[in-house]
Amino acid sequence: MNIRSLTRGDGVVIGAAVLLLIASFLDLYSIDGASDSSDLPSLWGSGPVMLGVVLAGLIGAALVVVTRALPQPRKVAGLDLGQFGAAFTVFAAWSALGNIFDPIGGVDNVGAASDGPSPGIGLILALIATLLMAAGAIATPLVPALQAALLPAPRPAAPQPYGAQPPGGYGYPGAGAPQPGQPFGGQPQAGQPYGAQQPQAPQPQAPQPQPQPGGDFSPFWFAVPVPRPLFAEDGSQQPIAELAPGTWYLAVEQRGPGLVAQTQDGRRGVLQDTSGIQRG
Repeated sequence: MNIRSLTRGDGVVIGAAVLLLIASFLDLYSIDGASDSSDLPSLWGSGPVMLGVVLAGLIGAALVVVTRALPQPRKVAGLDLGQFGAAFTVFAAWSALGNIFDPIGGVDNVGAASDGPSPGIGLILALIATLLMAAGAIATPLVPALQAALLPAPRPAAPQPYGAQPPGGYGYPGAGAPQPGQPFGGQPQAGQPYGAQQPQAPQPQAPQPQPQPGGDFSPFWFAVPVPRPLFAEDGSQQPIAELAPGTWYLAVEQRGPGLVAQTQDGRRGVLQDTSGIQRG
């Protein structure tokens, strides 16, 4: 799962799910003139509200968010799990609206109408949460502002220029490393002037990458603003992968108006739509 592929719309759904969970522990209804509200049930005390509002909303939010975080959408009966999640959130909002008008499920009240139960704070917050949840799930594919990445992508390290030597460090002999045949911390060899530098062992050459066609094109890191398909290099229109927002990819070649990009698992393909990409 890649949490950096979550969008702002998914953030709205997550926030609404947290609000719904908090509201489920508050009062289902309130009674005017009641001196003690501690005996009033929460949303978990009503079966229809628990199933139709609380659980339906939480399950719908989980399906929407998990589907967005998966590298490939899962389908059931030809529909994405995210579509099932959006349907659950709409059903939860509709159920919450119905319970607002009838918080105790049609039970006859005894006494004056003014003394009857009214929607409690928990039910009101649940209605607000499910409406926000349904709006976020439905509007995210339609509103570009909600499709922006929820978490900013970390800036990658600058790619090493072609032919550059690897820096001295672990695995490479450097100026301060002991030379072959000399113990660590040993004295200079006999016959060598004091303070003279030890002869350096030949450093291994960095592998020379093959020059890419396209002249002076230099590889660079980039991120996409919205999910975009990556097509095969042979020109077929069958996507081989999907580039997700919040993840950096390496552009290795310019091909017409598009870019040949390499994914983190080593797959290469052509990104045809390069509008709005963020260079690293």
